[in-house]
Amino acid sequence: MTDPNEITPHLFRTEYSKIVAVLCRSFDIKHIEIAEDIASETFLKASEYWALNGLPDNPAAWLYTVAKNKAKDYFKHLSIIEKNKKEGVRTTEKEYQTIDFDTKNISDSQLEMIFATCNPVNSRETQICLALQILCSFSVEEIANAFLSKTETIKKRLQRGREALRTHHFTIDSLSEQDIHQRLETVLTTLYLLFNEGYFSRTNNLLIRKDLCLEALRLTLILTDNLFTNTPKTNALLALMCFQSSRLDARINNEGEAILFDDQDEKLWDKALIEKGNYYLIEACQTNSTSVSKYHLEAGIAYWHTSSAKDKWQQILTLYNQLVIIEYSPVTALNRAFAFSKVYGNEVAVTEAEKLTLTGNEYYHALLGYLYYEIQADQAIYHFEEAIRLTKSKPEKLTLQKQLNLLK
Repeated sequence: MTDPNEITPHLFRTEYSKIVAVLCRSFDIKHIEIAEDIASETFLKASEYWALNGLPDNPAAWLYTVAKNKAKDYFKHLSIIEKNKKEGVRTTEKEYQTIDFDTKNISDSQLEMIFATCNPVNSRETQICLALQILCSFSVEEIANAFLSKTETIKKRLQRGREALRTHHFTIDSLSEQDIHQRLETVLTTLYLLFNEGYFSRTNNLLIRKDLCLEALRLTLILTDNLFTNTPKTNALLALMCFQSSRLDARINNEGEAILFDDQDEKLWDKALIEKGNYYLIEACQTNSTSVSKYHLEAGIAYWHTSSAKDKWQQILTLYNQLVIIEYSPVTALNRAFAFSKVYGNEVAVTEAEKLTLTGNEYYHALLGYLYYEIQADQAIYHFEEAIRLTKSKPEKLTLQKQLNLLK
């Protein structure tokens, strides 16, 4: 029998936000705290009941039933205490029956919640923070890491953002096509950050968190089912996620240590996901528009990583050259330097990497340790030691220490 302590955290990540989204669709977004309280109480009951009685056959369905019953109890209590005042929650005890946790309603509710949290009344950074917390169940620490910010800053941002949401009634039906396109960029950025946190976690003792990657994939797939959100950028992002997800099993060993790309076992790559990535990348390019987004370029880079073509690294470098112009970031610049080494050799790439002078970045030192590895051992040792000192990730420390031990 599966241990409830093992599956409950996974279910919390995947089901909590679904429960909140469905309840908010009935309650009104301004009563989101009520929906979150009901969802939290549902999981509290699950942890207590499952510990004594074991897991039910369908844990997710069990959670939905409990959440619906708790909503019914809430409305019954409200009708007694508040006498259904006009300013109260708009759903009455009779109307609670409309709360339905079927697949379509969950998808529709989450799509609505995505666009509710990405309200222009808040700054773009606040919109993303709200979506990561409400829709993706990110902790404050995880959001702070995604923004490279302090937790107190994120807490204040979330408080202000939630207050602004409470004053705005929202349903996706009220949005025009123009409104949806206006918010879509923030939505895609949020899902991109969600996937990246799963693909390369900075907040956990796990290097890879598949549950986050799969959730990002599922939510992005929802966008492709909607006429207004099924755009080239959306398909490009979905292609990127498919390509990257295809290599998840090959990126870590049984001890949880990272496996460098050169050492990955290609037999562990998921061919079905690669094919899906190909499909969505083609969909992303089926347009007369000449604009190429960062998602198109990153999807292209991920595609070439799954290829066995002789010129793959030249193709990857060409795409990185475009990407650093469209949207520069230290990570992009460092990845470009790695691709540069594959095309022109490590010695030339060392000069290219050192131009970046990202001395406070652990990945900068890890890259230089890799590049110096067969050129200058003492420099490689120095940079690996710096990377170990700077990184907070336990799996990364183990991987870097292993490289350092081989050198010493």
